Amino acid sequence: MQMDAFLWMFLPVFVAGGSALLSFCIMQAKMEVALAKERESLAEARATISSQKVTLEERIKATEEATKRHALDEFMQDFRVEERSYVRESKSLSASKKSMVMQERLFFRNIPLSNWIEREMIVEEGRDLDQIPKESVFSTGTLAGEGRLPISKLLDELTIGRRSTPESGALVSTQVAVFGAQ
Repeated sequence: MQMDAFLWMFLPVFVAGGSALLSFCIMQAKMEVALAKERESLAEARATISSQKVTLEERIKATEEATKRHALDEFMQDFRVEERSYVRESKSLSASKKSMVMQERLFFRNIPLSNWIEREMIVEEGRDLDQIPKESVFSTGTLAGEGRLPISKLLDELTIGRRSTPESGALVSTQVAVFGAQ
């Protein structure tokens, strides 16, 4: 009997211990499930935060670059180049030269940053005076004898007559001074 009493006395303690162990295991499983869900949501939150951080850093870099570019554009708009050009003719006894001179100067706002820088481009180079034709620029291409002045007809006749007549009987000297031929 003592064994029966002893069994009835410890049986509720064993049942209470077993139920406590069972409820502990169930609660532990529920806690592990809840912890797994929390870790999953935490991982999602960390992934979202890291992607937003990367996006935010890229936006900050892009904004900084845009503001730097904008500031540089505004700064570069304050620079300007002033240009002027003219034609320079240089004549000498043997040659003539016509060139176009282009001058440029750099300004920041209204402050000149450099002196005038010249670039010379040759437009036309003339020939030597010995190679320039002796004909007048103003002569017209008319037929011989038509519309000519009497003095030019006389000079032509004298040059033709000089070739055909001998030198000893000439009334006019061989050196005829012509106007403009000096």
